[in-house]
Order: sequence, then structure tokens, then C-alpha cells
Amino acid sequence: MPLQRIALISDVHGNLSALEAVLADIESRGIRRIFNLGDYVGKGPRGQAVVDRCQEVCEVNILGNWDDFLPDPDRGYDSEGLRWWKNELREDQWKWLRSLPFCHDFVLSGRRIRLFHASATSVHRRVRFDHDEQEFLGLFENTPATGDGPVPTVVGYGDTHDPFYEVDLDRRTVFNAGSVGNSMGDPTPVYVILEGVPDTLDEAPFSIQFVRVPYDAPAELEIARTLGMPELNGYQSEIIHGIYRGDLYAGTAPTYHRRSVPAAGS
Repeated sequence: MPLQRIALISDVHGNLSALEAVLADIESRGIRRIFNLGDYVGKGPRGQAVVDRCQEVCEVNILGNWDDFLPDPDRGYDSEGLRWWKNELREDQWKWLRSLPFCHDFVLSGRRIRLFHASATSVHRRVRFDHDEQEFLGLFENTPATGDGPVPTVVGYGDTHDPFYEVDLDRRTVFNAGSVGNSMGDPTPVYVILEGVPDTLDEAPFSIQFVRVPYDAPAELEIARTLGMPELNGYQSEIIHGIYRGDLYAGTAPTYHRRSVPAAGS
């Protein structure tokens, strides 16, 4: 059977300029299948357009933490930014975002692959690159959120905006797809290409590739300014410098960037 490529995008966060650059790169490679790992909205100025575009081009759309809490009618915490990002969306998009599935399971080249946004238990529980072995193994477990079924051998997720790849001695593989619209450390948008033979449990060639796609970030920032989006300093810090806005306000060093991570158990 021929190999097939699937593009995985995550954490667009209302950055339509970055999304369009990534989609153009995906199309130039002849890739037709796109899976989205969540966080379409918040932080950036054009969540409404991002949601519409992802509904149009993505075969799979998964729930992210922003997609869950931003439109939540019972959300306790509020701010000028949260109100702006929510009201920039249409009401039908509020419902669509909160109705998205938690995860997506499929088979590629003998590997059972599971995709979710942040962890196997909740879109609001974060697992960073410097996790311990227990957190690593927990990513492969079935939970009330994932449901029952064959446990995965490959897990892909987003949420932390910080791409990495990790394999343990039992060939369990974890990768983080990084962020299209709000990448930390290196602010250049990043996405993942999976390549393999679909729908087979037989061993076959398989690869995970990370792709960086430059775009006009200053122009995106100017669009946010023109639209009157709040928290412009934080947005500039993230999309221009790759520094998390929380670090900017706290005056601390960036918490997302690092050089390498060991395999679990090593």
C-alpha cells in the first residue's frame, strides 16, 4: 500500500496570518489530510475566521482548553481580553467549539496513534516537555476522557506551544506538535507531518516530521492593533519574540524553550 501523509496543526489561537502560511505550505506538499489538535481561539485577533477556516479544511478537529473555557457560559474568571476574544466569535462557534471531541484514535503503519490537546485526562491538565516518567506513561492510558479501546503506542498533543519528540525503551512515542499561531522559544509557526500506511496494524515505514513556516508576524500584530484587540504587549511578546506573556509580566526568563529532553526511563 502507498504511504500517506497527514498534517497535524495545533494552537492557532486566532492567528489567521500564521494559519494561512501553514496551510499554503501543506498544500504545496500535496497533503490533503489535516488534523487539528485544538485551541483555535484566544490570544490572537481573528478567532472567528480561524474557526471557519479550520471547519473548511480540517478532517479532524479536537477540543482545546481555550475552546472549552472561553465560550463557557459558567466561566467564573473574566477579563477585558477574554470578553473581547469571546465576543469576536459568533454564537454558533461557541457551541461548535465546546462540542468538539476530546481525542482522535487511528492506525498508521502498525502504530495505534492517539491525538488530544493537553493530556489523557483533561484539556486543562498540562504535560510539559520536562515531565517525569509517570506523566509520560499516563499519556498512554485510557481514561474517562479518552474512553475505552486499544491503548495507543504513539501519542501526539499540543497545548504547551513547545514541540518535542520522545521515545522510550518499549518504543512508546510521544510528540508535541507545537503551535501554529503562538509558538514559544522560536516564534516561527510549526506543524507536524505524519507519514505511513493508513489503517494497517502491519509494520510499515513511518515518520514524524516537524516543519517550520515563516510568515509576516509584524503584519499580524498590526491587524490586532487595527482591530482594537486588548493585551497587545503580550501578543507582541509571543508572536514576535517567542516569550510567553506571563513571563513578560512577571519579569522572568522564558519557561517554554529548551534544547533537548531525555527518553523516559533513561
